[in-house]
Amino acid sequence: MESKAVETSYARWAPIYDRTFGAITDGARRNAVAHINQRSGTVLEVGVGTGLSLRHYRPELQVTGIDFSRDMLDKAQDKVAELGLDHVTALRQMDARSLDFPDDHFDTIAAMHVLSVVPEPEKVMAEIARVCKPGGEVVIVNHFKRTKGALAILERSFAPFANVLGWHSDFEEATVLQEKCLACTERRILPPLGMMTFLALKKSSAASA
Repeated sequence: MESKAVETSYARWAPIYDRTFGAITDGARRNAVAHINQRSGTVLEVGVGTGLSLRHYRPELQVTGIDFSRDMLDKAQDKVAELGLDHVTALRQMDARSLDFPDDHFDTIAAMHVLSVVPEPEKVMAEIARVCKPGGEVVIVNHFKRTKGALAILERSFAPFANVLGWHSDFEEATVLQEKCLACTERRILPPLGMMTFLALKKSSAASA
């Protein structure tokens, strides 16, 4: 997807996101955060959006959220203020293809429902790998394309309209598994209707991004 198309799409979705796609993906989001809550230290959520996940992180974690969209971040900031989410240490507008953080910086990185909507997801994954600490974990929840069945046909039919829809319906799982320092340690299919996939990737303890 093109950067301008992403910006336009996010601005269009921001006012209704929580009641539409956000509601549909709530179960998968909570599942991912429950997994992260078993860990400790610092968390970076890439593509924090309107901040739907922020209230579910346990207070002992130190959570930073970034997003490309100012419209989305404004809604996330409202949630932080209204709910008194002191564990959210920062919300910053940022392009995930060029993260403004040092190497080996975060204990855990979450990317939920974002990799199929960003331009150049391979660059985003490279940046995620770079800022994750050796021995740290990357948690991904995303829709990946099917290879057979009626839904696979439907996904292919929507693919040409990615810039309008704001996401790639034919996004391949292999796209997020190319970083050699990240090894997949867990994979699960999540609701709704098995549309979402959960991936846990561990960064090699010997790696230096």
